[in-house]
Amino acid sequence: MLWQTFFYSLLLLSLLFCCTGDESLPEVTDSEEAPMDKREREALYSAIQGFVGDSWNGSALYPDPCGWTPIQGVSCDIYNDLWYVTDLSLGLIYENSLACSSSLQIRPELFELKHLRSLSFFNCFISPMVIWINFASNLESLEFRSNPGLIGKLPETIGNLTKLKSLVVLGNGFNGELPASICNLKNLKRLVFAGNSFAGMIPNCFKGLKELLILDLSRNSFSGTLPSSVGDLVSLLKLDLSNNLLEGNLPQEIGLLKNLTLLDLRNNRFSGGLSKNIENIQSLTELVLSNNPMGEEDMMGTKWEKMKNLVVLDLSKMGLRGEIPTSLTNLKTLRFLGLNNNNLTGFVPSKKLEALPCLGALYINENNLTGELRFSTKFYEKMGRRFKASRNPNLCQPFEMVKSESHKHLLPRGVKPCT
Repeated sequence: MLWQTFFYSLLLLSLLFCCTGDESLPEVTDSEEAPMDKREREALYSAIQGFVGDSWNGSALYPDPCGWTPIQGVSCDIYNDLWYVTDLSLGLIYENSLACSSSLQIRPELFELKHLRSLSFFNCFISPMVIWINFASNLESLEFRSNPGLIGKLPETIGNLTKLKSLVVLGNGFNGELPASICNLKNLKRLVFAGNSFAGMIPNCFKGLKELLILDLSRNSFSGTLPSSVGDLVSLLKLDLSNNLLEGNLPQEIGLLKNLTLLDLRNNRFSGGLSKNIENIQSLTELVLSNNPMGEEDMMGTKWEKMKNLVVLDLSKMGLRGEIPTSLTNLKTLRFLGLNNNNLTGFVPSKKLEALPCLGALYINENNLTGELRFSTKFYEKMGRRFKASRNPNLCQPFEMVKSESHKHLLPRGVKPCT
């Protein structure tokens, strides 16, 4: 029996040396239920501590961050039977999220999370800081939201993250031109750069972004013309370029966006009249072109009846001329129609507009419209203050309606009685 005991002891020692001799194998935590690479866990603790402050003791508060003591904003997945971090969100996104410190540090351990697929920062960077991009190439989602301290140009290295499907840079302090390297991100489905201080021309390099569904460059200072390669975004659903300094004619290629549901170009300097190619985008539900000097031609040149899915149509403050097209009254799903602050003339097709079953807001104020308004009291009751027709010097309200005390409170303000 003694020699058998000795034999088993030798066998156990040999197995122990065999298992510990390869230092390249990952170390695991003590948890049997949720084993985690020890280096991954330490990198996670250090990365978070850099953002929330040195007083944060991850190992004491969250000894098993992918298991029974999860950290808000951290998600994990199993690779080769071990837990690794896949999603990391920093900042007060939720009430119990980890708040970033005013003296945060971007520690190199953040870039050691090799299976990280999603990374987001919300209201973390308050003090001015120039950021670099050195994340793992398998990152699929990257978001910077409400970080006024993030300044300077967006690094060219953003184009190295070729697996990105979502890039959201919203409400930060970035400025300068967009790097053309963003067009290397062929897998993008969402690209948002809204609410920064980007300037210069929009890169004319969208040809390869066939998967892109959302492009939002609103609330910046982009200038120049809209690049023709926007027509190559064949999968695009939403295009928002509002509140910039863009100018010139709309490219005819915009009519190639057959899946587009939202086109918002408000508050720019586009000119050259309404592009007839817009009527080819029959998928549109929202078309907002307000506050662009596009009034060289009247509205009659557009076949509005082709855009039968429109719910919102805002053509206000564009200097448009001519009459209100009766073809607009074929848009049976229309809820909002803004034609105010133009140079429209002629009569108002009151009865046909009233017949639109979904219409809930109509603005025709500040034009040169003439004649009588022939809307019913029922229409005025439904619309309330969402109907405006004031500041049309030659427009009037039927005298019998103005005279009626029971109807007077329903009538739109600023429209004189007919004489």
